[in-house]
Amino acid sequence: MTASGLPRRFGRSRLVRSVAVAGVAAVALPLFGATAASAAPATPAAATTSAVGTVTAYPDNLDGWIRESLTVMAQHGIPGSYDSIHRNILRESSGNPQAINLWDSNAIAGTPSKGLLQVIDPTFRAYHVPGTAFDPFDPVANITAACNYAADRYGSIDNVFGAY
Repeated sequence: MTASGLPRRFGRSRLVRSVAVAGVAAVALPLFGATAASAAPATPAAATTSAVGTVTAYPDNLDGWIRESLTVMAQHGIPGSYDSIHRNILRESSGNPQAINLWDSNAIAGTPSKGLLQVIDPTFRAYHVPGTAFDPFDPVANITAACNYAADRYGSIDNVFGAY
């Protein structure tokens, strides 16, 4: 429904209705000559090898970053749930992996908070988890390091309901 509460009408054109239903996926595919075998996925995916050797692909978006981080966390015994990670990310960075806080006490002291869960560099270095990038702006590394810190300090990211 639109903001006014009335459903949109796309007329009688089947192509227009098909594109409207397909949404973003239609934009990612060429209009002519594309087949399922030749069409590229709309969202790039990261791949992680699990402990049993299978490769899992994750979409390159907030959902994929959280799920990949949860896989790494499970491999390292770090507790945390999807919902708690998601809640904290939305509060800290609104889901922007490039977020940087240049105004709080950490920033004034020269160590601004960075990334999805707003981790400062010393905390990121201390709680970095092997198998993730050594970059506080990398979404999976940031989530995993922050959850590792929260587990050490609060028992789990599940126990964090405000700035930490």
